[in-house]
Formats: sequence, structure tokens, C-alpha cells
Amino acid sequence: MGTDFFVVSIIAGVLGFTGVSAASADVARFLFYIFVVIFLLLLVLGLTIFRV
Repeated sequence: MGTDFFVVSIIAGVLGFTGVSAASADVARFLFYIFVVIFLLLLVLGLTIFRV
């Protein structure tokens, strides 16, 4: 999902649509950080609370 915005950003940048490129890069960066936080949260929970 995040890579879709990255690809759109690259294509828009090549075609000269810098506004679209910047917006797509911002969305991709935001989604990346959200997924990293979710991953780390689930990793910590998996190593602590859900340990059987």
C-alpha cells in the first residue's frame, strides 16, 4: 500500500508534476511511520504479554 504512493511519487516527479509528487511522498512517509509503530507495538506485545 505504501509502495503504491512511492511509485506514484516517482512517476509524477519524472513527468514534472512536483506538487503531486511531493504529496504522494508525504503520504507514503506517513504510512511508513504508522506501519513501523504498529509493527513495533505488536512485536513488543508478542514478546511480552502473548508469550505462552
